[in-house]
Amino acid sequence: MVFETPRLRDDERDVLALLSEQREELRDRVAEPRRWAGTLRRMAFARAVQGSNSIEGYNASLDDVVATVDGEPTLDVSEETQHALSGYSDAMTYVLQIAGDSSLLIDEGLVKSLHFMMIKHDLRKNPGQWRPGNIYVQNSNGRTVYEGPPSEDVPSLVAEMLAILDQDKSPVLIRAAMAHLNLVLIHPFSDGNGRMGRCLQTLVLARDRVLAPVFSSIEEYLGRNTQAYYDVLAEVGAGSWHPERDARPWLRLCLRAHYMQIRTMLRRRVEIERLWNGCVDLAERNRLPERCAAALMDSAYGLRIRRGSYRSSAQSVVGEEISKQTASRDLATMVELGLLDTVGERRARYYLAGPAPAQLLEEIRAQRPPRTADDPFNVVHERRQLSLA
Repeated sequence: MVFETPRLRDDERDVLALLSEQREELRDRVAEPRRWAGTLRRMAFARAVQGSNSIEGYNASLDDVVATVDGEPTLDVSEETQHALSGYSDAMTYVLQIAGDSSLLIDEGLVKSLHFMMIKHDLRKNPGQWRPGNIYVQNSNGRTVYEGPPSEDVPSLVAEMLAILDQDKSPVLIRAAMAHLNLVLIHPFSDGNGRMGRCLQTLVLARDRVLAPVFSSIEEYLGRNTQAYYDVLAEVGAGSWHPERDARPWLRLCLRAHYMQIRTMLRRRVEIERLWNGCVDLAERNRLPERCAAALMDSAYGLRIRRGSYRSSAQSVVGEEISKQTASRDLATMVELGLLDTVGERRARYYLAGPAPAQLLEEIRAQRPPRTADDPFNVVHERRQLSLA
């Protein structure tokens, strides 16, 4: 027996309808080809990797996460954190790669393979294998806060969870949330269960093409609201394997997370278009080719620019493949113009934003409307009240 999907209440169905409206709005706004779309997707992916790993205590700046995703050296993370970021990035990249296959079967083999990608750097943690014994989750004080089901029950529980995933006719956001909950509380692996649960949730959403896969994830939101995430898991889990308990608090948390994450993406979409236009204008005023705007935009976000990352960015944003020599010449010219600053020498050299790109982003962020913490359940309640008035 695993956790069952609760019967949806009217307000939960209303929130699902609200989320459908939001997804359509975001899909429309990112569907048309735009020069900046590659950067929006790249940053969304990096923030998902950053958020999921931060929950497990692997903290890294967005700059270092982007460097990891791009295959560039990092500056400020430990070797262990570097491995965690790289492994999770590999797993999520594979998820996005296979997401377009509507016939994709999510089975035990795929779950184990994704886990192996995440944990392969430490064979002591049994990557790609079910845990060999019982498992206990402890808090920072060393107190046991959760005990997973017996290890001998893990294969049958995972099989049941995945069978229900294929048979359940609930909306995909609900099915994905329940897959996440069940995997985390079954705790089938020696380590990495939280990351695997979040990755599985994204995979279920991506398989159904709810939205462009990289925009479907709620990992960034969960990373920013870790205590709320842990609190709800503790409430539903109740200290040990209790699949008879009500999963509703968990579903409502996930619906809130989707709502807030899509609102964030809609805001970022507007800001990144403004930033791109500003960087193109900056390049034109300095008689630089348009591809240079890709480096200026990355630098405005505080990212370190290297020759390799600039070439990748120019390819993904402008669609222009440039040589190492051209990249070096462009970067040197931007330094001469004061648009970028140089740090380090030779192979350790990288570039940071000069005053102009940094000021562009500051001005754009200063125009943000006041941030609200609207709860989607309050939003649909107010809509209902207005309809009755």
